[in-house]
Amino acid sequence: MKAGSGIPLWIIALLAALCLAVLAWTTFGFVVPFKHETGQAMLDTYFAGYDESAVFHMQALLDENEAATRLLRAMYFGPELIFPALLTALLFLAFVKLGPVASWFSRPVHPLVGRAIYLLPFIYGIADYSENISSLIAFGGGASASLATHLLPWMTRLKFASLTICFIFIARLAIGRWLSPRQD
Repeated sequence: MKAGSGIPLWIIALLAALCLAVLAWTTFGFVVPFKHETGQAMLDTYFAGYDESAVFHMQALLDENEAATRLLRAMYFGPELIFPALLTALLFLAFVKLGPVASWFSRPVHPLVGRAIYLLPFIYGIADYSENISSLIAFGGGASASLATHLLPWMTRLKFASLTICFIFIARLAIGRWLSPRQD
């Protein structure tokens, strides 16, 4: 069985370019100005995660700085509406392009494992949107702010964990494909 799908590589390259463009928009349009305005990084940039005390600190910071609050909201209603969907599509299409799961490991794989692997990009997307919604609620000061404050660190951890696992699988599979002998 030949590896890969009928998805042209240029579509994946276009999605990757769009992801980079939106990431640049987020970084230079919102993250850098937010750091300049407050002297603190946005919680979304904490790759190692954070705890509830960091959320409480950010709430206090945003209560004192209206410009920072506007920047954060604009980011969530701007590039952060687009980026998770683009990256989810890119990750999923990369998995599909790498071929059937059974060919990934050179041995039979249980069908549930294959489905779980294909679900990873969607877990990332759902976690990223959940993190964004939790941030808006936690920093909006509504009735659900307490619950969102507790959920926000977990959504961030789930987002980065699923994203890391996706990148590891894609890198491993791409390297495996590159090193394996060609079958024509």
